[in-house]
Formats: sequence, C-alpha cells, structure tokens
Amino acid sequence: MNDPLSRIIATELQARPEQVDSAIRLLDEGNTVPFIARYRKEVTGGLDDTQLRQLETRLGYLRELEDRRQTILKSIEEQGKLTEQLAGAINGTLSKTELEDLYLPYKPKRRTRGQIAIEAGLAPLADTLWADPQQQPESLAERFVDADKGVADVKAALDGARYILMERFAEDAGLLAKVRDYLWKHAHLVSKVVEGKEQEGAKFRDYFDHHEPISQVPSHRALAMFRGRNEGVLQLALNPDPQFEEAPRESQGEQIIIQHLSLRLNNAPADAWRKAVVNWTWRIKVLLHLETELMGTVRERAEDEAINVFARNLHDLLMAAPAGMRATMGLDPGLRTGVKVAVVDATGKLVATDTVYPHTGQAAKAAALVAALCIRHNVELVAIGNGTASRETERFFIDLQKQFPEVKAQKVIVSEAGASVYSASELAALEFPNLDVSLRGAVSIARRLQDPLAELVKIDPKSIGVGQYQHDVSQSQLAKKLDSVVEDCVNAVGVDLNTASVPLLTRVAGLTRMMAQNIVNWRDENGRFSNREQLLKVSRLGPKAFEQCAGFLRINHGDNPLDASTVHPETYPVVERILAATQQALQDLMGNPSMVRSLKASDFTDQQFGVPTVTDILKELEKPGRDPRPEFKTATFADGVETLNDLQPGMILEGAVTNVTNFGAFVDIGVHQDGLVHISSLADKFVEDPHSVVKAGDIVKVKVMEVDLQRKRIALTMRLDEQPGEGPARRGGTPPARDNATRPAAGKPKARTSTPAGNSAMGDALAAAFGKNVNPCGRGIRFARFSPAFFDLSQLFAIFISTGVYK
Repeated sequence: MNDPLSRIIATELQARPEQVDSAIRLLDEGNTVPFIARYRKEVTGGLDDTQLRQLETRLGYLRELEDRRQTILKSIEEQGKLTEQLAGAINGTLSKTELEDLYLPYKPKRRTRGQIAIEAGLAPLADTLWADPQQQPESLAERFVDADKGVADVKAALDGARYILMERFAEDAGLLAKVRDYLWKHAHLVSKVVEGKEQEGAKFRDYFDHHEPISQVPSHRALAMFRGRNEGVLQLALNPDPQFEEAPRESQGEQIIIQHLSLRLNNAPADAWRKAVVNWTWRIKVLLHLETELMGTVRERAEDEAINVFARNLHDLLMAAPAGMRATMGLDPGLRTGVKVAVVDATGKLVATDTVYPHTGQAAKAAALVAALCIRHNVELVAIGNGTASRETERFFIDLQKQFPEVKAQKVIVSEAGASVYSASELAALEFPNLDVSLRGAVSIARRLQDPLAELVKIDPKSIGVGQYQHDVSQSQLAKKLDSVVEDCVNAVGVDLNTASVPLLTRVAGLTRMMAQNIVNWRDENGRFSNREQLLKVSRLGPKAFEQCAGFLRINHGDNPLDASTVHPETYPVVERILAATQQALQDLMGNPSMVRSLKASDFTDQQFGVPTVTDILKELEKPGRDPRPEFKTATFADGVETLNDLQPGMILEGAVTNVTNFGAFVDIGVHQDGLVHISSLADKFVEDPHSVVKAGDIVKVKVMEVDLQRKRIALTMRLDEQPGEGPARRGGTPPARDNATRPAAGKPKARTSTPAGNSAMGDALAAAFGKNVNPCGRGIRFARFSPAFFDLSQLFAIFISTGVYK
C-alpha cells in the first residue's frame, strides 16, 4: 500500500518515492520524527523534521482516505451497483470530498421525498417528462393520481416527479464538481447582523453588512465571522451571483445545471416544468449542500492557518535565547498586592522568596530587602515580569542600584504570559508544595529567563498567549500541532539528563511521562547519571526507547565526554575509528576545529553509517554541545518612557516582538501596551509573510507613528525613515496589495478602511486594515485591497476592540 502513497507524497514534498517509502517504514516501526530527522539521514535521504512532519500528516490523511475508499467500494458492491467505471473513479480520487460525491447516490439514507415518490410509482412520469418536452405535464400526471399511494392530485404527482429528478441530479458527482468549482471562484461569503443584536454584538459591527469572495477570505476575518455566528450575532450565507445588485431571476448555478444535463428549452409544453426541476435542484439541494460544504472548507482553511501562526510563534518563543546558568531573581510586579520575589541559583534551584511593597510607601524597606537578597545569592540577572506595575518595578530596581551600587545585576523585562497558569497548576504544586501560589509565578519568571524552553514546557502551550483565535479552532488539531512543535524544539536543543524536570523529559523523543518520572525517581534514589547506558536501568525504559532518546539526553562531566554531545551511542564506534586514525585522545580532538576540519567524512563511513551521519559527528566534535538558539540579548527600554502619555510621534525606541500575526507584529516598548507594526511598515520592500521578517522574541528598533490615548493604541513602524502622517505617495508609491479582497470596479466610490473586531490575549486580534467599498444602493459591500492611503490609526485599532492585547 505504501508504493502509491509514497509516490503521491513524494510529488507533494518534491522528494523521491524511495525517500518517502523509507520514512513511512521508519514511522511505522515506531520511530519518532526527531530521531529519524537526526539519526536516520542515510535512510531517508536527508528529509528534515519539517518535511517529516508534513509527510506524517499527509500519510494520516491518505490512509484515512484509503480506509474510507475500501468501505465505500464494499458498500456499493454489496448493493450490486459497482461498475468498472465507478470503481475506477473511486480508486482514482485523492479527495475525501470527491469520494463522498461519488458515494452519494449509493449512500444509505433515510426515506426522502424522492424515494417516497418512486415507491408511489412516479418514476415513469419523471422520466417521460424529462425526456419528452412535448408531453403535457398535467395531462400525463392525471394517469398517476392514486390516493391509495399517497398521490392525491395532479400537483402531488408533478411535485413527486420533481423530487425524484431533483434528488437524482443533486447526487451527480460531475455536476457537483462543476458547481463547486464555480462557487469557489465566484461566490461571496455574506455576513449580516441578526435583527436586534446590533448593540449586544457591537464588536462585530464591521460584519453587520459585509461580503467578499469566499475563496479569498483571510483566516482572521473568517474566524471572526464564524465566532459572530456562534454567538448569535451574525447570519452567514453564500451569494452565488455577487455580480448582480439584486438577486437574478436565474442564477448562474442553474445555467451550469442546464448545460451539464444538456437540457434544451424551447417553450415546449413540458419546458416550464423541466425548468422548475432545475430551479428546485439548484435552490433546494445543490446550493444548500455546497454552501454548507464550502463554509466548512473556509473554516478548515482558516483554522489551519491560525494553528500554523500559533505554531510558528510558539517555536520562536521556545527557541528564544537562554540567559544561561546564572543566579537569577524573578520579580512578579504588583501594586497593592506587592512585588513577589524569588531567587534561583545557577541550576534553577529555588533558594529564597519574599514579598515587598515598593509601590505603597515602603520603597526603602523593599530596596534594602531586595538588595540583601541580590548580594547574599550573587544574583547576576533580575527578571521583571511585563504585567501590571512592570515599569514601576523596573524604576524601583534602577533606584535600588543607585542606592546600593554593589548590586550589579542586569535587569531584563520578561514576558509573564502563562506564569499564573503554571502557578495554579498541579505540576507547580508538586514542585513547590509548601510555596504560596503567588510566589510560584516569580519562580517561573526567573527560570524562563535562564532557559525559556525548559520552563515553558511546563505550561500548556495554549496558555502562553502567542496565537490568534486559538479558542475557535479544533482543539485536538491545535494540541497535536503544538505538541509536535514543543517536541521538535526540545530535541533540537537537547536535555540535561541530570537536571531536567519531568515535563521536559516527557518531550524527549521516545520517552513517555511514566518513563520521565522513572528517570527522576532513579536520579533521586541513585544520584546523578554518569553515563547514558545507565538509562537502561530505569524502569520501563527498554532498548527501543533508549535508541530514540539517548542522543537527545546530555550528561555533563560524566564518564564519557561524548555523552554530553549529540553523538548517538550507536555511532561511538565511528568516533573510535576517527580517534584511531588521528591518534588523538577524545578530549584533545573535541573542540579542536583545525584538526576536525582536516578530516574527510567519507574516510570513516561503513555499511550502516554514511557520509551524512559522519558529517554530523565531525560537526559535533568540532564544536561540542552547540546550542541552536541565538545569543542572549535584551531590549533596553527608553528611560522616562513608561506610559502611553510619555510617547510622542517620531520617537525611536527599542522593543521586543511579542507576537507575529498575518497582518503585522506586536512589539513591547515598555509602556504596558504592545504597539502594532503593520505589515506595510515592517520593511522597505513588499512583505508577503511577516514571519519572514520578524519572529517572537526579536529585539527591534521602531518609530512611533501615532498614539491614541483614549483607545490605548500605538502605531509603530520599523521603517525608521518613515515620518508620522506620511502617506504612500511621499514614501515613494503605494506598496503592493496586502490583503486578498478584490479591488473595486472602476468608477465605484473610493474604498474606506474596514475594522473587524478581535478576540483575546497577546495578539489574538483580527485583521490587517482592508479597503471596503460601500455599494451606493446600500445592498452590500464590495472590498478593495488595502492601501495605506486610506489608512489611519483610529480605523485600524478599532479592529482590536475585544483583544487581550488592548484593554
């Protein structure tokens, strides 16, 4: 079965079928994606983790499709209706939608009006009238009137015949394919407010009378409209003929049906009846069926995009630069409730906690206490949460350092997203059973500065706050995607076997949560691991799990220096051959770039390990324990710029990117309110995808373009030569369109900016600005592509009315 699947997937991945076939075999044998990507490059021909994840997802879809295909073939065969042509069509499709279309006429269903009409003997009437338009419908129908069969009169007979044909045509896979294609290319998704919900649903006001091409609705707008419908505020429908101001007497969909059925209408006696059959088929069956299906397609695409945005941001956050093994103080700011203080040593072990009240008239006492903790524990870094009272707490620490110059610690503003979730979690209770919940957040803030990856894996990814519409998408698919991101990040970095927590170990390839707990238990009972082979002594951790996890687990200062590297134990013999050839001791060869670079990978290959694996070994020997994460850097917030009131257009500030969406990036500039760099202001060139320019955690320079104090909105630009109030003409021309809505027709009124509503935390916002062209007759709205010429701050930030970013 893998051969045809391999060819299909290989074409999609632009890989060779044998590569895909090998990867499928490895996956089926229970190997993990990180293990295959890192240690089986010869087998897969070098497929990376991204390709393997795509392969794994696509393989699942195609196998589900194949299972469904066999079920359908069996069902139709049992009915005695499976023809060679039908079997060929069923076996040839790669689409679940097309497969269900082909099955539709044979699918067991409840008794329909068409079936009841057939049982009443009306099929000959339907067939005759359809085939011979010269027949008089009423006269012919009189012969089929039979009260005993439920056909009371001529009208009932003719209606029954219509139902027979309508259901027959609506199950024509070829017809459905043609109409589906037309609707996807031309139909508009229409949104209108439910009468009486105008005030209650004000955050959706931009969708009260809205439409745009269904195939071009961006994910954020689609999910906004579906949310509005779920909340009972909006009604959604499909307009199959958006080119007409009023609904036409005959839809283009009816014309497609007429053409597909080769129907000729020449005012023959039965033509009016036959035309009515087409109308019924279109309105009652085909349009309703495809409207539901296409809206499902839009939602599925929107959810996939939202999940991918979340995954990219999560990856960037998890792979943020670690500050490293340095004693760190975590400050969880608060005003009336005080600032929670936690100190962890270089290994992350909690050594001290306290609560101080610098913002309620006790600044001197608080400063003395915090300074004493810093001095006593040799604190090198101070992590300050970026929530309420963050800048006030930062100013307090700056004043403290002036008062106590011996406190040399570097202060860093750290995202505290998810810290409160961790504080109240079962894991935090197990880790710190005797510590007050409010203080656990300060511990998390300190540790996430030392190593963001190790600390953030303890928190449900959905609580970290880097997604858009994460609550509106399939939670199972979201969880699966985010789990794969966390797994890939953890294994890309590697894990210290002697210090890792259970949650971190659980994410290592091949380990279950029980195995991870057993590793920690073994550590508690026997002390630190001194070599990787000791893993086989851990309960329930067998040879297969060892094979998968060993290369990702590090043992520093153990029996074998290779145990602290990415070199897998199965390839230690390769290293021994290298040492023999160079006549060097392992300690002398590791970290000796000039010596390692003089070696050729091809000289040390064997039947099992080829050039790719040996090349990776040499890279590791050249620079042992390399960390793929970037160098640690921090944003320096401007002194005296602590609130919105301190901002002035034209200011150039440094900030940290907190979230990236499809329409721009949010940047923390230290005023308790993230600013937005719209996609058109990310670079001096056209930007298709904001993720190609910035990622969460990046330190960037931005210029303040506009500030809306009333709404707490900040417009920023990374184009530092851009001037506040400057239009596209003065910037050298209008950039390419940034949205997918259609341009207005010539002669139509100038577009105005639309402002869709938003949702929740950390960039869970809606759309980039997009043009909106109001129909002069008041019957609809036609969208124009976004142009900065029509853009202003108040319009854009109305988008984010109910977001957690702007409160």
